[in-house]
Amino acid sequence: MKIYIAADHAAFIQKAALIRELKKDHEMIDLGTDSEASVHYPNFAQILVQKVLTDKGSVGILLCGSGIGMSIAANRFKGIRAALCRTIEDAKLSREHNNANVLCLGARVSSNEDSVAIAKTFLSTPFEGGRHQIRTDLMDQWGC
Repeated sequence: MKIYIAADHAAFIQKAALIRELKKDHEMIDLGTDSEASVHYPNFAQILVQKVLTDKGSVGILLCGSGIGMSIAANRFKGIRAALCRTIEDAKLSREHNNANVLCLGARVSSNEDSVAIAKTFLSTPFEGGRHQIRTDLMDQWGC
């Protein structure tokens, strides 16, 4: 699976830890940032969601300090279902029920180990479809 990943300065170190672990089983494309120098997270969210939207079958991982800002920014784009996940259960349900295509993580609220476990769950959980497809279709109709 092709995974685009991007982070702001607050999550630069956690992004590197995720790439090291996830590249064992997935194609990882790092879209930045490349240091702990201060950057504006919406810019990185935009770069990543444009890749996910144009590259069918790919998913994204966005990281910032809390994950909240990246989640808000990513969800501004039609066709993106970004899920802020702080637990393995959040990751599982975001895929099963919401067909999330972008995982958002917070480096200041989740350890590197927890973030890897959350990401692995997100990446390995399929969408259930059925009644959940009806709900995601409704959101698509609204332009969400």
